[in-house]
Amino acid sequence: MTNLRKELEKCKHPNSRKTKALGKKARRQNNKHKLRLGHAIKSNLLGEKLSWFLGHIDEGRTTPLSPQEFENLIALYLQRFDEELAQIALKQSIGKHRAHQHAARRDVINITLERERNEYQSGGMEMLNLCDAAKFKALLDWDGSALSVQHLKLDFVSHNMLQRLKQPANGAQMETA
Repeated sequence: MTNLRKELEKCKHPNSRKTKALGKKARRQNNKHKLRLGHAIKSNLLGEKLSWFLGHIDEGRTTPLSPQEFENLIALYLQRFDEELAQIALKQSIGKHRAHQHAARRDVINITLERERNEYQSGGMEMLNLCDAAKFKALLDWDGSALSVQHLKLDFVSHNMLQRLKQPANGAQMETA
C-alpha cells in the first residue's frame, strides 16, 4: 500500500491512465482487506460460540448429547447475558441522574439475543450438531483457535430440528413399552 502511495505521488497528472490504474489497484487491495477482515470477525464470533458450548459440556463426557440436553444447553446459551442485564438494570435504578449510562451495551446485548433467538426459532443457528457423534468428537478435539473453525462441518441447528430428533426417540420408547 505504501508503494502505491509513492507511485501515485509521482504521477504528474491526476487524470492520466497510470493514475487511474493505480487508484483502481489501491481500491482492489482495500476491498480484499475488508473481505478478509469480515471472514476473520465471523470466525472469531463462531469460535467464541463453540468455546462457550465446549466449556459447558461435562469434561469427561464422550457420548453425544441427547436432543433434550442439547435444547437445554441452547436455552442456557440464550440466557448467558441475563446476569449482565440485571447488573445494568440495578445500576440504572440506583443512579437516576444517569439513566442511560450503559444503554449502548444493553442495546447490543438485546439485539444479539433477539437475533440468536430468531435464528434458533426459524432457520437455525450455525453451529455443530452436538447430537451427532462425529461432530461431537470434532468439537472435543477442536484446539480452540479461530483459524481451525473453518475446518469444522457446521449445521443449522433449530428448535424444529431438535423436535424432529426427539420424535424417533419417543417412538422407540413407546414400541418397547
